[in-house]
Amino acid sequence: MNDPRRSMISMTPAGGWRRLRGAALAVTLLLGAAAVPAEEPGPGSEAEETDTSETDARKRKGERFGGPDQVDNQLESDAEAARPVFERYWDWKAGLAEEHGFSFGVDYSAVYLTADDSPGDDEAASGMVRFFGSWDLVGRESGNTGALVWKVEHRHRIADLPPGDFGFNLGYVGLIEPPFSDQQLRLTNFYWRQRLNEGRVALIGGWVDVTDYLDVYALASPWTGFTNFAFSTGAATIALPNEGLGLAAGGMVSDRIFVIGGLADANSDPADPGEGFDTFFDTAEYFKHLEIGWTPSQGQIYLDNFHLTLWHADERVEAATLDGWGVNVSLTRYLKERWLPFVRAGYAEDGGSLLEAAVAVGFGYQREPGKDLLGVGFHWGRPNESTFGPGLDDQVTAEVFYRWQASRAFAITPDVQWISDSALNPEASSILVLGLRARLAF
Repeated sequence: MNDPRRSMISMTPAGGWRRLRGAALAVTLLLGAAAVPAEEPGPGSEAEETDTSETDARKRKGERFGGPDQVDNQLESDAEAARPVFERYWDWKAGLAEEHGFSFGVDYSAVYLTADDSPGDDEAASGMVRFFGSWDLVGRESGNTGALVWKVEHRHRIADLPPGDFGFNLGYVGLIEPPFSDQQLRLTNFYWRQRLNEGRVALIGGWVDVTDYLDVYALASPWTGFTNFAFSTGAATIALPNEGLGLAAGGMVSDRIFVIGGLADANSDPADPGEGFDTFFDTAEYFKHLEIGWTPSQGQIYLDNFHLTLWHADERVEAATLDGWGVNVSLTRYLKERWLPFVRAGYAEDGGSLLEAAVAVGFGYQREPGKDLLGVGFHWGRPNESTFGPGLDDQVTAEVFYRWQASRAFAITPDVQWISDSALNPEASSILVLGLRARLAF
């Protein structure tokens, strides 16, 4: 995640709506060749085990401590459903993983946003190509695998303003599709992942993204779930660091209780990873977190859990940010292989977070398991006074998206958001935001 820029360049709203229709057509023509109907696993693009033992599930899905964007989970969700297009390619990838423990993926995603009322730009668009993978180098037979995990991205704007800056451009204390920026080439993951005790424990160390394993649930991904960060990690109350050097561990302390904790550099720059050693060891300002949760079983932790998260961020001297702490709670249930209701809330005391208090409720729904996904969410949030100053209005946000899984390789997601009382734009009582997101994976 990156610090938002606050551009205020005027454009006409009517032009934004016309460009939305044009962008929808262009994206569909560009990517639609891959759109062959097929099934897709669960609400977060992740299928549940139905015919394997819990031990086998832990061996295959030991990264259940992570969220939908964690590399191993993303690779598995992209590979599980039937894919009638380019079958030889996918069979070759499956054989490579089976024989050599080497798995990789490439995807391209694009996002377009436009708003009916804005003091600045009324549209934003950007794209992103990612190359990611994992290579199990030790312990493949035992399930206690040690693997090198990586993810490299190129983030580039298509319109004058990238979506990651669009929220503040509207006067909204919040982020919409925060990964979609103009940061160019960046390092997102490069770490060692070690599983122990037949996958009941996972340790990672290296260049990490804390949102892969902090306060996760299946609809958190800006690639496959909600586009507004209010419905993602911490409901926007956690002072998240950029990707950088860090350590984390997760483990099942009983059949139903899990614990996750870690430490990460609070000052890293993913576009300049070489500087990460200086900021981690010399500047030594850190983000720390601890989470304890309950799940029916480890094989269900990804979709079905209740957890409590505590975090603390050190004072950042150069960034002039106070130290701070916070607490978050999250409850998600996967019901009848169709519904994924959620209730999430957070509170922050300083630390540089966007919000100091927030509550998010909503659900995901699939009429048939593994097919298209409907997401509906409502969010209330109070801007962090130490970050933005006193006297700002509370904000209310609603979002509805529908992810059409045209094929296993291609998904397109229209999205509608309504923002009430944007804290930095008191002239607008409400703002309507329309969005379109597409993802092609291969």
